Amino acid sequence: MSSSRILIPSIIILALAIAMGSYAPQVGAARAFFVFGDSLVDNGNNNYLATTARADAPPYGIDFPTHQPTGRFSNGLNIPDLISQYIGSEFLLPYLSPQLTGNKLLVGANFASAGVGVLNDTGIQFVNVIRMVEQIEYFREYQRRLSALVGAQGAKRLVNQALVLITVGGNDFVNNYYLVPYSVRSRQYSLPDYVKFVISDYKKLLMKLYELGARRVLVTGTGPLGCVPAELAMRSTNGDCSTQLQKAAYLFNPQLTQMIAQLNTHYVSDIFIAANTGLPQSDFITNPQAYGFTTSKIACCGQGPYNGLGMCTPASNLCKNRDQYVFWDAFHPSERANKYIVQQILNGSPDYMFPMNLTTILALDSTT
Repeated sequence: MSSSRILIPSIIILALAIAMGSYAPQVGAARAFFVFGDSLVDNGNNNYLATTARADAPPYGIDFPTHQPTGRFSNGLNIPDLISQYIGSEFLLPYLSPQLTGNKLLVGANFASAGVGVLNDTGIQFVNVIRMVEQIEYFREYQRRLSALVGAQGAKRLVNQALVLITVGGNDFVNNYYLVPYSVRSRQYSLPDYVKFVISDYKKLLMKLYELGARRVLVTGTGPLGCVPAELAMRSTNGDCSTQLQKAAYLFNPQLTQMIAQLNTHYVSDIFIAANTGLPQSDFITNPQAYGFTTSKIACCGQGPYNGLGMCTPASNLCKNRDQYVFWDAFHPSERANKYIVQQILNGSPDYMFPMNLTTILALDSTT
């Protein structure tokens, strides 16, 4: 992580350029970055909420540069952190952080909140979370704050030229449709119809981001939902992935890519990029040893079968070598697994990234 002592002068220069109406992306220059979604990408917003969906106690953050918990559901860096490093940016602050003021606004913001889904009723057991419609409203509020700093035109340019990441959808199955006891949604819809319902609402969220100025949006699919340690602990008798949840992911991800292609056709531009992040995770789970992992079934931190029950806490079992585990806790990849996922976001083939990967996006944008 670059030190703020080095980065602050460049941020001040960027602010002056925007204020003078001369800001344009440059090769190698950091662009603003915005993140929306759930615990896979939350940088600590839930620390400021009265909720059980929190990662602000050890051993979370044990491998973070500060070796302290930050609210990230990881032993170290999460996917937004790794993308920030690649684009030459500071790590994003959570939107609710009181430190997100002044020139820090130019870096971007993380609006994500652990526990949320595409649907408003997903994650209701966590009570206080920032639902997706609220994250979008915070993005609108952020732009008003940014306009006060650099002017309306400067704010518009920064947002238009920013990179956006949205990661949501898995909780709509894990913490809604398949929530035990059976949820209302599972009685309302067959699984195929429910997937269509979630995709329809997801489309509305993406269109709202476009209306608010987002022009380069990475949209991740779900991971292999039935293979996470939590589901193995609750649903598996022999260590095999849950077929129900796997079916949900198999239905959801292709339809998400199809919906993104339709939106890009509608806008006559490659605004939205489908990131099939479930595919590299499936690679790890199918053959963890090929990627240098010891296990893809047992979480590094947890308790019960596969260390898959409950949260990671100071009283949990804790592995010694986090790099050997695909999963850090019952649901979330380890930092090393996140690095592999981001490598596919950066350089992946069309099977992983449609219609193009992030390296191609950045190269294209640097020439316009």
